Amino acid sequence: MKNLKLAARVTKERTVIKVSDVEVGKDLVVIAGPCSVESEAQMFASARAVKDAGANMLRGGAFKPRTSPYAFQGLGLRGLKLLAKAGRQTDLPIVTEVIDPRDVSWVAEFADVLQIGTRNMQNYSLLKEVGQTGRPVLLKRGMYSTLEEWLNCAEYILSEGNPNVILCERGIRTFETYTRNTLDLSAVPAIKELTHLPIIIDPTHSTGRVNLIGPMSMAAIAAGADGLIIEVHYNPAEALCDADQALTPVMFADIMARLRPLSAFMMNKLPTND
Repeated sequence: MKNLKLAARVTKERTVIKVSDVEVGKDLVVIAGPCSVESEAQMFASARAVKDAGANMLRGGAFKPRTSPYAFQGLGLRGLKLLAKAGRQTDLPIVTEVIDPRDVSWVAEFADVLQIGTRNMQNYSLLKEVGQTGRPVLLKRGMYSTLEEWLNCAEYILSEGNPNVILCERGIRTFETYTRNTLDLSAVPAIKELTHLPIIIDPTHSTGRVNLIGPMSMAAIAAGADGLIIEVHYNPAEALCDADQALTPVMFADIMARLRPLSAFMMNKLPTND
């Protein structure tokens, strides 16, 4: 691909990104939590639920770029503090989105992983800022973007001296309206061929349907994805955003139970019959 220097795969070695005790690109990593931080009770209940089910990291949005200016936009700094507190109490590294270059430095003081959302994939000023923090960056694919455009955005972060980029396929826009987006699972083996960076899948935003999150999570792992990022809310009926696509803790625990043997098989760690 054109202009790729740091993101291009030139050897068989793949990058493993260490986030606290979690190694992204080595073992199956599952990031879970609510779309938005709404309250202390909601955040802590959700954090405990995903921890108990086996999640490795906690997600939650304090800043939410929404299609409508009248939709819930997040709690900002207060939400970030609640997310960080929930992470400490459950011993889970936290992942949260940053949307403004001016906020990067202080959001990085709380977050273990900085997320760049689909709408900001080509916000080059923001990419440069997160690149300068040295923090791991979760870079979501733009909803209209090609693999080449996506990888060149990763190159912006890498070129600032930050090698810790995690790619996230979250669905692209097509003519299909049954799902929220169309999950491009072919991106997983393609990205593995093109770059050394790890790739995870977002089955929540790609489908927008609770009943499809489990099957697409299984398909993602079978395709070779390094992990998943999934929305889980302790009571989706009360969620302030994305209520229709949030899993309950019970649903999430069921998916996690089904993922473990598949992940073990994919990583050749199935127990042998001695």
